[in-house]
Amino acid sequence: MYAGLQELGVANGEDLKETLTNCTEPLKAIEQFQTENGVLLPSLQYALPFLDLHGTPRLEFHQSVFDELREKLLERVSAIALEGKVEERYKKLEDLLEKSFSLVKMPSIQPVVMCVMKHLPKVPEKKLKLVMADKDLYKACAVEVKRQIWQDNQALFGDEVSPLLKQYILEKENILFSNDISFLQNFFSPSPKTRRQGEVVQKLTQMIGKNVKLYDMVLQFLRTLFLRTRNVHYCTLRAELLMSLHDLEISEICTVDPCHKFTWCLDACIREKFVDNKRARELQGFLDGVKKGQEQVLGDLSMILCDPFAINTLALSTIRHLQDLVGQDTLPRESPDLLLLLRMLSLGQGAWDMIDSQVFKEPKMEAELITRFLPLLMSFVVDDHTFTVDQKLPSEEKGPIPYPSTIPEAFTKFLQENRIACEIGLYYILHITKQRNKNAFLRLLPALVETFSDLAFSDIFLHLLTGNLTLLSDEFALEEFCTSLFDGFFLTACSRKENVHRHVLRLLLHLHHKVAPTKLESLQKALEPTKQSGEAVKELYKQLSEKLELHKPSPAEVTETPSMELPLPTVPTPASR
Repeated sequence: MYAGLQELGVANGEDLKETLTNCTEPLKAIEQFQTENGVLLPSLQYALPFLDLHGTPRLEFHQSVFDELREKLLERVSAIALEGKVEERYKKLEDLLEKSFSLVKMPSIQPVVMCVMKHLPKVPEKKLKLVMADKDLYKACAVEVKRQIWQDNQALFGDEVSPLLKQYILEKENILFSNDISFLQNFFSPSPKTRRQGEVVQKLTQMIGKNVKLYDMVLQFLRTLFLRTRNVHYCTLRAELLMSLHDLEISEICTVDPCHKFTWCLDACIREKFVDNKRARELQGFLDGVKKGQEQVLGDLSMILCDPFAINTLALSTIRHLQDLVGQDTLPRESPDLLLLLRMLSLGQGAWDMIDSQVFKEPKMEAELITRFLPLLMSFVVDDHTFTVDQKLPSEEKGPIPYPSTIPEAFTKFLQENRIACEIGLYYILHITKQRNKNAFLRLLPALVETFSDLAFSDIFLHLLTGNLTLLSDEFALEEFCTSLFDGFFLTACSRKENVHRHVLRLLLHLHHKVAPTKLESLQKALEPTKQSGEAVKELYKQLSEKLELHKPSPAEVTETPSMELPLPTVPTPASR
């Protein structure tokens, strides 16, 4: 029985037991107990016997009255929380909580107690501790109450947030390894606003509410996990969470986060997948506006810029600027917009080192990146234009110019030693693949075997590359193309990098019917999983094997069917007369 009823002067089962134990006439005692503890409404005395005649149990009647009263009380509590002066309404709620809290474990009354606590901006600490100590009560209380518990219990908040962060990373990886390969729909296709509607971002936004302390805790979790794992998806979540709070106009948090306006501007660029001149000026203003003594904000800005969606936008804008510069006969060092893009790319790519070292200083840009590497990329663009124009000339005017097949040694070296050069180089290769430029792709492909931190074998790049390769699907019938792509690139890393193994199997699941049968057979052998291979690789290989089995010609088609026609009898030629 619930002891809280006695504290409120309400009789309970123990009182009834005592009454029946000490009475001489049980029926009269029960009747008296019902009169004293029933609904004190004179007119009801005549209605109850009428309900008895209809076979309605008293319990059912009292339960329905109780449920109705509870709903009215819940409505009244919510109304009190909105009416009158702030001090007065909270005083009423505090008094109500004091009277009702002893019944918090009583299932029928618990919703009322929880509703009162939900509307109190500061629940007494003693009561919060009692709620936190009881698993069932903690589970039943509203998120508004939990926020008050979490803000002073980081470990408990961490336990609540951790499964959501794991779920978020898993969702991102599932998209990257999806079997649906397309150049039209890829990892970067959803708009920022669509991504922010995801379950994890919405749950975290609700958990934080307007509580700056909880927001700071989540950011600290994200920084710690980013440092521990180097997983850039935590950077995406950092930006998405801030913009989700921005969408809800939570000024209590947005105004205190120094990255808010920068992230807001960058978010607009990500939506357009391009940094235009106006927004470039705004972004530069934010970076230049970091004052002395506030350099720590660079750590957060670098994390925002390390978001793959930001890197994708900056890299695509860089490639577009380089193409424009070719048409304008302008060198990279003469373009302020291009230099700003490189500055932001450099800051984003240096996020981990900056947060790890706690040295909040913008990375120094290497002069050779601007004076040697970017002009080298521009020369590739010129090579393509020259070859394309030459091919369109009448045959008698064509020069004997074959497509360049060699890669400048400097290009390969830059991809191996300079992170920014490697990122831009990879995006240029994605660009020419999307243009269906087979010649340029095969020319630069060997440079991808060894890149800075194996960036060419990262999931994001391989996800985009496999999608773009669907545009060159007809080339997979050619031995030379497949040998360069599979033997010369993919298979060089399959044995040591399981993610590469998975991406190759994804690609073949999509394009196996385009690959020459002999090549397909050798690839099937080369890609066979080992005992050490993970379940994902084994499952993909199984799916591929099943598809290949279905596409194999049946024996009847392979062996020539004997002719069913009977030979005609030889007819002697009639003798000439």
